[in-house]
Amino acid sequence: MDAFFASVEQRDFPELKGKPIAVGGSKERGVVAAASYEAREYGVKSAMPSVIAYRKCPHITFVKPRFDVYKEVSQQIRAIFLEFTDLVEPLSLDEAYLDVTENKKQIPSATIIAKEIKSLIKERTALTASAGISFNKFLAKIASDIDKPDGLYLIHPDKASEFLDKLPIEKFHGIGKVTADKMKKMGIYRGLDLKQREEFELIKSFGKAGRHFYKMVRAIDERPVKPDRTRKSLGAERTYSQDISEETEMLDAINSICQKVFDRLQTNKIRGKTLTLKIKAFDFKVNTRSTTLPHYIETLEEIKQTAVELLYTPEYPKNPVRLLGVAISNLQDPEDLKYGVQLEIDFNK
Repeated sequence: MDAFFASVEQRDFPELKGKPIAVGGSKERGVVAAASYEAREYGVKSAMPSVIAYRKCPHITFVKPRFDVYKEVSQQIRAIFLEFTDLVEPLSLDEAYLDVTENKKQIPSATIIAKEIKSLIKERTALTASAGISFNKFLAKIASDIDKPDGLYLIHPDKASEFLDKLPIEKFHGIGKVTADKMKKMGIYRGLDLKQREEFELIKSFGKAGRHFYKMVRAIDERPVKPDRTRKSLGAERTYSQDISEETEMLDAINSICQKVFDRLQTNKIRGKTLTLKIKAFDFKVNTRSTTLPHYIETLEEIKQTAVELLYTPEYPKNPVRLLGVAISNLQDPEDLKYGVQLEIDFNK
């Protein structure tokens, strides 16, 4: 979807249409969850601190997010996908992979399917989507970003090699600014430069990611579209209107977040062994602390106790804190829940 959260707000509130808006945060606090295309022209991006967004675009309007509405619209869009194929792998509320090799409408062209889906999304939600079409996930993802907004781009199998050879290295999905800068220092500016490097050389320079880069530039991606993606973590976080530093205030904040995490675990009927505490300081520096228990975390008290222990390990935050978050990962396989859990016996008692 094109600037999904922001586009929904502009659709529902006509006075915002054509104006630079940021969903999330405020003029003084928080982080931009999504920016309209009008705001992007000023350099405003998602995950950008609100104060920087305001500095770049002083006339920007900050809008409080309405995740219940975004989720409802996302379900409408998902229903459209399922009219064509059951092989739908959601990545987020606004993005998904579809495998249309065999489709319910017997349409022989993926491009025609993409056009129909885009048309139905526009008709039913009054929103625009961009589609990327190719023979694997990696290429389809790159293609989806080329003609945004309201784009449609096909990377044909016969043209993939030529396309990747010419593609600027920073346009490769998965290569961020730091990696791109490092590659440029090595003389790698485009796909063709990357393709000329041996696999062992890329692994030596970039670790395991080097093997991925080696395959990527050769259009090798055999990942299937998985309609049931396993959740990897579950958590909650909160940005505070005023920085917090007092110990009692910090503990109260953690207790409140832990309650939300516990409620979500109960709702989803899952549990995990690893707890991560996220601490973002007043200067936006992020520190994460994790611990993995030998058993699944069952109770609210255990979540609170573990989170508080991490708050003091290795030391209590020296600087005021603007955001706290708690996440549970290393989740139990849902299949295990069908057959129960083996009891653990403490032989020391």
